[in-house]
Amino acid sequence: MPNKKKYHVNGDSGIKAQIQFADQKQEFNKRPTKIGRRSLSRSISQSSTDSYSSEERPKQLSVGSSLPHSAQANAKGTLSAPKEAMKIWLAHPAASYTDSSDDETSPRDKQQKNSKGSSDFCVKNIKQAEFGRREIEIAEQEMPALMALRKRAQGEKPLAGAKIVGCTHITAQTAVLMETLGALGAQCRWAACNIYSTLNEVAAALAESGFPVFAWKGESEDDFWWCIDRCVNVEGWQPNMILDDGGDLTHWIYKKYPNMFKKIKGIVEESVTGVHRLYQLSKAGKLCVPAMNVNDSVTKQKFDNLYCCRESILDGLKRTTDMMFGGKQVVVCGYGEVGKGCCAALKAMGSIVYVTEIDPICALQACMDGFRLVKLNEVIRQVDIVITCTGNKNVVTREHLDRMKNSCIVCNMGHSNTEIDVASLRTPELTWERVRSQVDHVIWPDGKRIVLLAEGRLLNLSCSTVPTFVLSITATTQALALIELYNAPEGRYKQDVYLLPKKMDEYVASLHLPTFDAHLTELTDEQAKYLGLNKNGPFKPNYYRY
Repeated sequence: MPNKKKYHVNGDSGIKAQIQFADQKQEFNKRPTKIGRRSLSRSISQSSTDSYSSEERPKQLSVGSSLPHSAQANAKGTLSAPKEAMKIWLAHPAASYTDSSDDETSPRDKQQKNSKGSSDFCVKNIKQAEFGRREIEIAEQEMPALMALRKRAQGEKPLAGAKIVGCTHITAQTAVLMETLGALGAQCRWAACNIYSTLNEVAAALAESGFPVFAWKGESEDDFWWCIDRCVNVEGWQPNMILDDGGDLTHWIYKKYPNMFKKIKGIVEESVTGVHRLYQLSKAGKLCVPAMNVNDSVTKQKFDNLYCCRESILDGLKRTTDMMFGGKQVVVCGYGEVGKGCCAALKAMGSIVYVTEIDPICALQACMDGFRLVKLNEVIRQVDIVITCTGNKNVVTREHLDRMKNSCIVCNMGHSNTEIDVASLRTPELTWERVRSQVDHVIWPDGKRIVLLAEGRLLNLSCSTVPTFVLSITATTQALALIELYNAPEGRYKQDVYLLPKKMDEYVASLHLPTFDAHLTELTDEQAKYLGLNKNGPFKPNYYRY
């Protein structure tokens, strides 16, 4: 197999050899955006009929259009001077890439400045900013609610004075969120919540725009915590809001800079893992600021967790393994919203899907959806793919890994890398073989091998991409949660964990309906009185299960 190199791991000594691989290059077009302004005078409780759209359409790329003019003439045929043309091509790279630099120098050792002279950032290569900007412009087209929020609230600046420190996946979609927060008046500093999910060109574009970003794809564990510290520990700047994904940022501040919480107004958390940590702090009486649980908001659970994973699980597996799903036996550990999305996608592709679950309610849902409920031990020898999405730890242990069939694919769709016991595979008797970026063979002494994806970290954001439109829903929910906590009068929220108000969930959904040319039915006065509802919502009680 091409591009492979063996390396052994001995105890804690780590990887003896590391390989970097170039991602395939791809040209992106700019899609101009027109952002108007509109006051946010209407209450969030009112439904939106506005949508973001662009009258501009991307021009069709002609063959060789990304080449300099001198090389375009021969782009359709044989180049008359191949060596010269190659020099021109290399001098004008026409690609967006995140893992393709031959420069192995750590970004921490580089001295970089953006065009404004600022060096308050740390990214892989600031020169990739133009490519990142194109990706951000493409993402804006699929994030109508955030663009609408910019237009409505830009004049009022509801986040004026907010100093937000964030730790999330740094993708084009996150960039749209960050720039929206900036447009609403906030100052932001950002680090990545996953060492593999950062898009280097997007991080560069944000740094070029003046955002202090500290992240690059392929960080070490030490780099990861260093980047978070650089966001937090800044002379003359102290955060008053936290936007977290996984709880690592919140944990770091509690551990290293607990006095900062005296000025922090609130925490917004969007992952199962991070929310679990917040509830633990609350139960122990150690949560000293209000926190908003975005993960369990309806618009996050029912859209991001379900619909996003339903599409991205197939994308991640295809990009890394090129496998066919029809007839394959798959076990999905966990039947929450993420598990439901994964199972639905794999079933539709013709896979035979098993489910493991600890909750009898979720287990019954799996059974009635046509999946066989099993214990992992019962099917571990026969399945072709193992997918974890529980939010728990040690779901797949070394014992399970030892019993897997040859070439079994093992991956994780949960936020944290604790679900698969990868550490147990770093022993002298096992050989690790890098196949391609984010794909490893782990080989047993008898020749059996498993295919481990992203070293047990989040598959879709480490190995592929996720649907932008769904992330628009989540990002808008995060933005509104930040606005709510930052502007809430003193005393509204105690030192506890809260769910997003139902009114805001409905507002987020309403902002996305115009994309589908959808038309909501309105209650008559008589109908509203009969149901005991306000005509403008909320339309369901807090205990309603969608």
